[in-house]
Amino acid sequence: MERAELLNLLQRLKEGAVTADEVIRRVERGTFEDLGYAKLDHHRVRRVGFPEVVFAEGKANEHLLAICQAHLKVHAKLLVTRLSSERQTALASQLPPGHYNPRARTWSFGLDERGLQGDVLVLCAGTADLPVAEEAYETARLMGSRTELIADVGVAGLHRLLNHQQRLSETRVLVVVAGMEGALPTVAGGLTRAPVIAVPTSVGYGTGLGGVSALLTMLNSCAAGVTVTNIDNGFGAGFAAALINHPPGE
Repeated sequence: MERAELLNLLQRLKEGAVTADEVIRRVERGTFEDLGYAKLDHHRVRRVGFPEVVFAEGKANEHLLAICQAHLKVHAKLLVTRLSSERQTALASQLPPGHYNPRARTWSFGLDERGLQGDVLVLCAGTADLPVAEEAYETARLMGSRTELIADVGVAGLHRLLNHQQRLSETRVLVVVAGMEGALPTVAGGLTRAPVIAVPTSVGYGTGLGGVSALLTMLNSCAAGVTVTNIDNGFGAGFAAALINHPPGE
């Protein structure tokens, strides 16, 4: 809650226009809202520049719906991650219109395409990595970044990546998503001055170990400027890229 808003509320209390209980509820709502099964961190947008994101997996539909409804009463923007198509269909009629990406499994509300700024480029090694890459793309866009996704430019066909070398040199932040051996971030990191956020995916055969092999390759990258997220964490990469591209308050 902003200082001016709090002072106004206290003045209204003094005048008898609101009750003490209402003031307490408003102040609490300015920090977090207790739903019993969830405490919504409404103040997070002021601390980190973006509202709390809702992770759908593991939540009952009725809890997820109530969380989204309470969130949208306070914030214009909402991002729901790891949401299946079936669950989105079941909840859609009870929430305002939003944008659902079935491949990324993201549901976003409040995107303002006119206000997009900067430049985030998402590279995807293979078509099988697209769900993670699109999660990064949707996250960065909702956070206000102008974002582009280039797919299927893995190192097994290096000429495909080199065809976009000029674009790599222009971007402000680069997110590189790859499974299998996970070599693409190192190659891309040698072609751009932008910071590279590498995302290992769980795509691959047996010794890929569900993305562990790609993760270790990326952690051992010899390219300067490469940082690494957790396996399949497109959301984390998109969030970090947006903060680098357009820091809160910039």
